[in-house]
Amino acid sequence: MILLLEDDPAIADTVAFALRREGFAVEHRAWLAEARERLRVAPAPELLILDIGLPDGHGLDLCRELRAGPLAGLPVIVLSARSEEMDRVLGLELGADDYLAKPFSPRELVARVRALLRRARGAPAPAPGFVVDGSRVRLDGTPLNLTKLELGLLLKLLAAPRRIHSREALLDAVWGTSADSGDRTVDTHIKTLRAKLREAAPARDPIKTHRGLGYSLEP
Repeated sequence: MILLLEDDPAIADTVAFALRREGFAVEHRAWLAEARERLRVAPAPELLILDIGLPDGHGLDLCRELRAGPLAGLPVIVLSARSEEMDRVLGLELGADDYLAKPFSPRELVARVRALLRRARGAPAPAPGFVVDGSRVRLDGTPLNLTKLELGLLLKLLAAPRRIHSREALLDAVWGTSADSGDRTVDTHIKTLRAKLREAAPARDPIKTHRGLGYSLEP
């Protein structure tokens, strides 16, 4: 079942119709409080689609709450009229798995729902092949000779695999908020980290670049 949180009746009807036509069960809520109440009741939905601007609050507040609770693994797609890069980055940083700006194609939304559900239902262990022992990391049994900064980046990516981490978030986590560094610093260290991962496991390329958004680790 997919839980849809959307206060615009026309958009809600369009989304629900597109999903039900493809065989998905859909429950619709228009208020944040209603969605919170539904999420407390079993069975939990398999995926949540939520709007940001709601009559009784901000949809990303719910996303942040989910990531800190028992439904931390619930896939979330944000639908929003806010399409600026910083809005997308904020949504992804607060825990959304995908972000789709309005107006959107219902067919594209269905495709994204299918992709997220495939990953959620058939996802392997969070980071197969990686073994972390304090400051030492092995990939497929091969020790990685990482600098302190490369290790920090890798640990940050490993902490939330498949999630897109913005350059700003990586910079703050590894260099600190007072660091006199920029996006290019992150890109440079990601490049050297990638090279070391490929050297240890040539068939792998686990760090993915999301243009305009940041990086993720895809096991």
